[in-house]
Amino acid sequence: MLPDNPKNHADLLARFRWNIPERFNIGTACADDIARLTPDRPAIIDYADGEPQILSFKQLAERSSRFAAALKGIGIRRGERVAVMLPQSIEAAIAHLGIYKLGAIAVPLAMQFGPEAMQHRLATSGARALIADMIGLERLASIQSNLPALEFRISIDGTEATQDFNSLISKASAHFPIAETSPNDPAMMLFTSGTTGQPKGTLHAHRVLLGHLPGIQMAQGFMPQKDDRLWTPSDWAWAGGLLNALLPALYCGVTVVAARAPKFEADWAIDLMKKAGVRNIFMPPTALKLMQANLNKIPELNIRSIGSAGEALGGQTLEWAKEHFGISINEFYGQTECNAVISACHEIGTVKPGSMGKSVPGHQVAILNETGSAAQTGETGEIAIHNSSPVMFLRYFDNKTETERKFNDEWMLTGDRAYRDEDGYFHFVGRNDDIIISAGYRIGPAEIEDCLTAHPAVELAAVTGKADATRTQITVAHIKLVEGEQPSEQLKQHIRNFVKTRLSAHEYPREIIFVDDIPMTESGKIIRRVFRNQTA
Repeated sequence: MLPDNPKNHADLLARFRWNIPERFNIGTACADDIARLTPDRPAIIDYADGEPQILSFKQLAERSSRFAAALKGIGIRRGERVAVMLPQSIEAAIAHLGIYKLGAIAVPLAMQFGPEAMQHRLATSGARALIADMIGLERLASIQSNLPALEFRISIDGTEATQDFNSLISKASAHFPIAETSPNDPAMMLFTSGTTGQPKGTLHAHRVLLGHLPGIQMAQGFMPQKDDRLWTPSDWAWAGGLLNALLPALYCGVTVVAARAPKFEADWAIDLMKKAGVRNIFMPPTALKLMQANLNKIPELNIRSIGSAGEALGGQTLEWAKEHFGISINEFYGQTECNAVISACHEIGTVKPGSMGKSVPGHQVAILNETGSAAQTGETGEIAIHNSSPVMFLRYFDNKTETERKFNDEWMLTGDRAYRDEDGYFHFVGRNDDIIISAGYRIGPAEIEDCLTAHPAVELAAVTGKADATRTQITVAHIKLVEGEQPSEQLKQHIRNFVKTRLSAHEYPREIIFVDDIPMTESGKIIRRVFRNQTA
């Protein structure tokens, strides 16, 4: 946790010290430890059905322990993987904390995932159980036979041929001996976006939550403060929803608002924040830009802090938020592998339009030039993070080669380019060539190309990004059709729907260009820069 009442960024750096205990379990820290102090404080307020359902920290502690006992009862062991594919809900919070308490590894899956995206992540992780609603289980049905390790399906809807989530909890003991985990024991597996091939399972230890806290506290105005109440539109399966919002808030004893909408809508978000009494927001820049584009006036809200990450925010959106919310947005930066290491913080005066802020206490962040040496002030280079950071991932699951490739000696290489100015502010410049940043998501071309070439009309495909004022970039698919197929608008729409129903909704190509040929290297690699130059 950050020291109280820092005078400025320099004072914060000077006074901060890590306090990593010998034993630490995310489930205990986010429920039981708070319940002992304030048992009746609301942990989750769930607006899924319109009328709010409230779960106290005491109830969260008890039910997550019961769920841990239930998982053990069906045969899940410490270190095994349990997938969670649930919308923001009381059940999702219980499931995550129960998995941590057992000492198993949570594998969050986004509600947007189609069967192919689910299969890759479930197969790669070797998950033995999946906790899902009816939507997730329907998608699972077509791929179940390809997942021999997946033995247990647990439904929050009471679907036939599955185990019922609530029944398991009600029958289990609340007196579960919580696993004595060390900070370095694995807790969760978050998948990358697949920028250099298929998405990789990023294995994080229990200490990842402690490592996140300083950056999230800066972004949320030194949370916790009196009457804080946090909400994010981000799916809790993403690092943005889970580690930038849900878990840090619970650790701090802050109430989390759960809600779900099929698609982000500005009016819906404003109505929710007003009726739920939201004080703190984690909102990706694209959501803020959609609000900026669709709302002429924002009604009076009681927002105390806004944190934003996932892509460059931009000075115009920053100024718009100041005018309409009456506060500055605290932009911050990180990756799935190592997050919340740079942050702005208007409470101590470290907000500069166009920058991501300054380094977060406890994390060593550098800009490295092409030779791997420290870049000069104002010189653009690659953002690198020292491996001593507690927020650093353990490894890519079952992928030693890619893990080693991610590091240059003691530095984790992000592939993101930036420079640091004379005042110590980091300014984001761009991503590695193939990465597409759209609506806050890091999208890799390989998974989409694989899906496209599975379409019967597609012979080859290359996926690139194209600049977009609202989403930063949109996904563009350059497609060579099989012989005999004719280009048409109808075929474009069919291909879009083909991808949308198999991968994530945010990955489908919003623009499709039919081409005569796909340029490739002699070794068979697609030369995407040819198309990037054409659509720039």
